[in-house]
Amino acid sequence: MLLFTRRAALLAALIFTSSASGPAAALSLMDPFNVPGTMDGGVTTLGQDIVYGPLDRHKLDIYAPENSLEKSAPVIIFLYGGAWKQGTKADYPFAGHALAARGFVTVIPDYRLVPEVQYPEFLSDNAVAVKWVEDNISRYGGDPQRVYLMGHSAGAYNAVMLGMDRSYLRDAGVTIPIRGVVGLAGPYAVYPFEFKELQDAFGNVDNPQMTQPINLPTVETVPMFLGHGSNDLIVNVENTIRMQKKLLTDSRAVEAKVYDSLGHMEVVTALSTVWRWRSPVLEDVVGFLKAEGAFDPESFGPLDLVDAVTPVVEAKVN
Repeated sequence: MLLFTRRAALLAALIFTSSASGPAAALSLMDPFNVPGTMDGGVTTLGQDIVYGPLDRHKLDIYAPENSLEKSAPVIIFLYGGAWKQGTKADYPFAGHALAARGFVTVIPDYRLVPEVQYPEFLSDNAVAVKWVEDNISRYGGDPQRVYLMGHSAGAYNAVMLGMDRSYLRDAGVTIPIRGVVGLAGPYAVYPFEFKELQDAFGNVDNPQMTQPINLPTVETVPMFLGHGSNDLIVNVENTIRMQKKLLTDSRAVEAKVYDSLGHMEVVTALSTVWRWRSPVLEDVVGFLKAEGAFDPESFGPLDLVDAVTPVVEAKVN
């Protein structure tokens, strides 16, 4: 199954290059969605560049409802995309605001990328971020018993992998359950690796078929919501359709929706106030999470809150 359609290879390169991190990336395609005053209100930034692990890319940001320290809230860990080779949490305040305004403590981590690492190291970094959430999120008003993963594109792949194979989480020492996964425009069935982005990320794996969610056993799979744009020229919508069929065949809880006329980036920018009129992606995601107990803490047992942080932006770590 193709990740890229051939006629869209140039478009893919443009999108991924435009959202690159680093000094050369003065502008980002995401800038219009992060303009101050246009993002959802009622949100507090509880921390920026919080260190979650020992490496330079192991930093995360936290967005929360304004009243999150008064009562525990469900937690979303949002994993961005970028073909596993680029991307930055600095491009996604709009997603943090959108989810936090709907009652979720939202954690957006950076993680290592190609060429510094290959599969499975980006998954291991994501698992380390989950471990940090398990150990620390109650200080930020989050309930570690109500943690959900969400991702877009390569980040959707990462989220779905962690939601199907707990070995990455176990290796990081994670003991809390993942209550559900949201994947938007994810590449779940892209072997054989026809394109350089895939070869760079997965090319040295001994058993490449098992890097693909479509080929994994589903015994550990958590409930999932899979969304995709019908006009996605970067990641073929068949990835989501096939993934849904696999999970349904194995009697796993899955909800999938194809959004008419949305492209690859639009399915995530539809979370923003600027683009929300295009499609009910945010409404559907929140509805799924509610159905999976996000706002019903009693269904998961009691929570003991520890010392809460002061609700201000923390100093960046150099």
